[in-house]
Order: sequence, then structure tokens, then C-alpha cells
Amino acid sequence: MKKIIKVKILIWPVMGLFLIFSACNKKNETQNLATNFDAEVSVKNTSVKEPSQAFKDYWYAGKAEITSYQLEQARYGEIREGKAVLIYVTEDFLPNKQVKADNQNPNNISVLKLNATKKFNTGLYPYSIMQSTFYPVANNQHAIKLTSSIQEWCGQVYAQLNNKNKFEISAYSYFESEGDKNFKLEKSILENELWTQLRIDPKSLPVGSLKIIPSLEYSRLKHIEIKAYNAQVRLTGSTYSIEYPELNRTLAINFNPNFPHDILSWEETFISGFGNNAKTLTTKATKLNTIKSAYWNKNNNTDEVLRDTLQLN
Repeated sequence: MKKIIKVKILIWPVMGLFLIFSACNKKNETQNLATNFDAEVSVKNTSVKEPSQAFKDYWYAGKAEITSYQLEQARYGEIREGKAVLIYVTEDFLPNKQVKADNQNPNNISVLKLNATKKFNTGLYPYSIMQSTFYPVANNQHAIKLTSSIQEWCGQVYAQLNNKNKFEISAYSYFESEGDKNFKLEKSILENELWTQLRIDPKSLPVGSLKIIPSLEYSRLKHIEIKAYNAQVRLTGSTYSIEYPELNRTLAINFNPNFPHDILSWEETFISGFGNNAKTLTTKATKLNTIKSAYWNKNNNTDEVLRDTLQLN
């Protein structure tokens, strides 16, 4: 379990003359990612471990890692075919504004960002889901920020969590019971952040009887309260699994035990549908392909061939 303490954290040690090419930047610049700031955070380890050279070479090469998956998504009591994509990339982040830094700044910290997307159809109309997680590469506190948006023909919902003295959450929805809410939560493990923590160091993943805030996607699709729930968490070989007894839900993430610990597949079992259509089903995602790309520069029509490589067309 993480212990809440008040501490001044060294988020990222000075990296000397090492050139960090932060992806999604307007231009490549030499970055100074050393900063100190006071915050009440959940500290896993007050010491900061220097990333390995392999980590730096892989994640600071000016490219994102993009992995596509064949998706079987449970929705409304049936399995829907679709595609999922996980986009991992390092970025400079401003800890106070909690946004991506536009320019070189001594207060920037390095985060591993995950943009996780899903697209699938439910009969006539489509679903589009995206979740973003901004997790410190230092791997010694919670994600700094989470966002989630879901669009379908009935409307759209959006939720955002900011890591401040407490978790500050804003939620917007076309549903009356969920719309336009702002509230705070005591800090707890975030399911969303575990997908990025795993990529940094699987051995650091929390295990045991824990309190975890489920993914924002799940909370919104199931219309449940955003809060921490009891969970049983296990790390067995190259599978990380979470069981939420009170939600009748399990999540199992299968990953490469060797660096860069890429995610090979996942399964999520829960009650899908409502009323008489409710049944226990399993969402599955299986890896198709991975590329490294500065995708933000690949916006010409000729670049669509990369979507063929990812089997997204």
C-alpha cells in the first residue's frame, strides 16, 4: 500500500548533457528536466532511480510507440468487433498547470503519456473512446492527470482527474445523474496509471488487497460512482490481474517480461448490458502490430500506408 506523506520530491535528476528529444514537441530541444516542488502525494519511493540507458534510447528517441489490437468489446450484452490502439510517448509536463509544456522550462518534468483508444460499432451507431494518462517517469507518485472521453450518437461524456493535494475530478455528461460534477477524492491507486507504470517497471506494480479507482472508461460506461473500490491484485509471471469483488469485474493484462515490456493482450470480464440483457462477458484485445513513429508529422495522404501496417484500415 502507498503511504501518504508530505515530502519534497526530486522528480527527475539532472541529466547533464544528455539530449532528450521529447516527442510531440514543435521542435527537438535539449531538455533540462530537473525540478523540485512541494506537494502532498502518494510516495512509492522517496529515492529516484536513474533510468537505464536502454530506457533512454527507447523512450527519448523522438518517436512514439504505437500498437494496434484486434478488439472484442462487450457492450449491451453482446460482443462487438473493433480496434484498439495504445500510443505511448514521453513528454515534458508542467506539474502546476498540469498540461504539456510548449517550451523548454526548468520546471518541466518527464512523463510517459498513454493515449488509449477504442473504436467499435453497436448495431447502427459507432463508439469512440479515448483515455489519456500522464505518469511521471520517476515512478514515485500517482499519475499527474487523467482524462477520458466517450462519443456515440446519443451524446458524449468527459471526465478529468488532476492530482493535487487531493484528486480533483470534473465530470460532464448528457446524463442528468452524471452531468457537470466537480468533487475531490482521497488519493488511491488509479487503474489507468497501472498501464504506464507497467511499462516503466513491472516489478514496481502494487499487489495484494488494495483500494483502486477503476478506469474512467469503465466508470462512465457502467454509470458507477468514481471512487476507490476493494481489489485483489496479483502479478503472476507476465500477467498482471485485478479483481474487483463488489463490481464482479476482473482485468488481466499480459505483457512482455523483457524490456520494453510491451502489452501483448488484455481481457476484462464484467457484467455487460442492463436489465434482462445483462450477462457476464469478456472484452478481449490481441496485439496486431507495433511501430515507432513521430506520428504528429505523418499527416499527408501518402502516410496512410502506416495505417495499413497497423491493420487499422
